[in-house]
Amino acid sequence: MTGSRLKQLRQARGLSLEALAARMGAIVTRQALWKYEQGKSHPSALVVGKLAVALGVRSAILWQEPAVQLRFVAYRKGSRLLKRDQEQVQSKVTLALEDRLRLKERTGQSSELHLPVQGIAIVSVEDAERAAEELRNLWNLGIDPIASVTGILEDHDVHVIEIEADEKFDGISAVAEDEGGYVIGAAVVTRHGIAGERQRLDLTHELGHLVLNIPPEVDEEKAAFRFGAAFLAPRETILQKVGKKRFSVQLAELLLLKRSYGMSIQALLRRLRDVEIIPESHYRQWCIQINRLGFRKNEPDPLPPEQPQWLRRTVLRALAEGLLIREEAESMLGEKVEMDQPLTLLERRALMKLPLFERRRILAEQSEKIASHYEEDTEWRELQVGDIVDY
Repeated sequence: MTGSRLKQLRQARGLSLEALAARMGAIVTRQALWKYEQGKSHPSALVVGKLAVALGVRSAILWQEPAVQLRFVAYRKGSRLLKRDQEQVQSKVTLALEDRLRLKERTGQSSELHLPVQGIAIVSVEDAERAAEELRNLWNLGIDPIASVTGILEDHDVHVIEIEADEKFDGISAVAEDEGGYVIGAAVVTRHGIAGERQRLDLTHELGHLVLNIPPEVDEEKAAFRFGAAFLAPRETILQKVGKKRFSVQLAELLLLKRSYGMSIQALLRRLRDVEIIPESHYRQWCIQINRLGFRKNEPDPLPPEQPQWLRRTVLRALAEGLLIREEAESMLGEKVEMDQPLTLLERRALMKLPLFERRRILAEQSEKIASHYEEDTEWRELQVGDIVDY
C-alpha cells in the first residue's frame, strides 16, 4: 500500500487520523495510520481491507501510485480557506482528475490539449481583454454570448469539476503533468450548488488563470477577473447591445443582460465600467444600491447552475462497452447506475413457450416502456435547449 495514496484519500474524505481510526472500529491507532502514510510501516491485509471499507474504495486503489502530478494554480488572494481545507480540496481534485484522465485513456480519446496553458502573455490587467478575444478566436467562438460555458470548456478538453466544499472556497484550476513534465490534462473547479451566474464567471476566471502568462508586477486576480468577464461578454457585442456611452442603466435592463450573458448584476456593472460605457460615478452609485438592496449575497432572478456532461456521458459509454465495471462507474459518478439487462437464454425460452397473445402483450409493454424513456429523455433535452436559448 502506498502512504501517499492513503493520505490523499483520507484528506479527500475530510477525515483526520483520529476520525479514520474511529471509522475503522479502532483496530489501529492514530499513530499507526500516521506511520502508514509516512511509509514508516505497512498494514496487514486485514487492515488494508478495513481501510478500503472506511474510505469507500476498492482495496486495489490503495496500492496505486498517483498516475500524474498535479500543479495547482494558487488560491485567490485573500482566500479564507484553512490549510486543512485547502489540502482536502486538492486531494478531491487530484482524485477526480486522475479518474477522468484514466477514463480518456480507456476510451481511446486523445490526450492532446486544445489549450494554451499559460501561453497567452499579457503586460497589464487591461491586456487581459485582448487575451480573452484571442482565445475566443482560437476556439472559433465568435462574439455572441456563450450558451454553455461548461460545454465550451469540455469541448476543448478542459475538465469541469464540481466539489462539495466550504462556502469560503471560490474555485481553483490545475494542470496534470506526466513524468516528463508534459501537460496531459487541465481542470477548472467550482463549488457545487452555487448560482449559475456565479458559476460561469468562476469558471472563466479560473480559465484565465490557466491560459494567462502574467508578469509579477500585474495583479493576477484582477487580470483573471478581467479575462473571465471579457470572455463572457466581449467588448464589441456588449457595446452593440448597451451603447457606447451611457450615464444611467436601469435594473430591468441589467436583468435582461444577466439572462443574455449569464453574468451577475455586479459583474455586468463592473464590465460596463471597464469598457467605459458607464462612468465611475454611476458604477459607485450602483455599488451603494446593491448593498442597500442586499444583492451582494442574493441577487434577483438567480440562474440555474450548468451541469457538466463529459464525465457522465463517457462513464456510461465505457460501461456499455465493457471498459468499466459497475462499481468503478458508480465510484466515478458518486451514485448508483442502472443498467439495462438483456433477456437471458432461459428467459427467452420461457417467453417463446407462452401463447402468442401473451408474448405480444409482454413485447408491447416493453416497447411502451422504451418509448416512455425516450420521450422523457427528449423532453429533458428540449427543456435544456430551451433553458440555453433563454439563457
